[in-house]
Amino acid sequence: MRNKKKVPEIVFSGGKPRAVILEIDDYEEMLERLEDLDDLAMLKKMRSRPLKFKKLEEYLKEHRSGV
Repeated sequence: MRNKKKVPEIVFSGGKPRAVILEIDDYEEMLERLEDLDDLAMLKKMRSRPLKFKKLEEYLKEHRSGV
């Protein structure tokens, strides 16, 4: 059985909230979710542009020149 998660602690300074102390697992999960949101935003932006295709021969010419 997993222990109950602790409630995040809010640190106040001058009567205003200034920081939050939370479990490392919660912090890592939050970072993963933010990264996922960033990825989704980038994907949405990429999908809004028209697709451009090249013939395989063209692509290989451009990328094999240094080989």
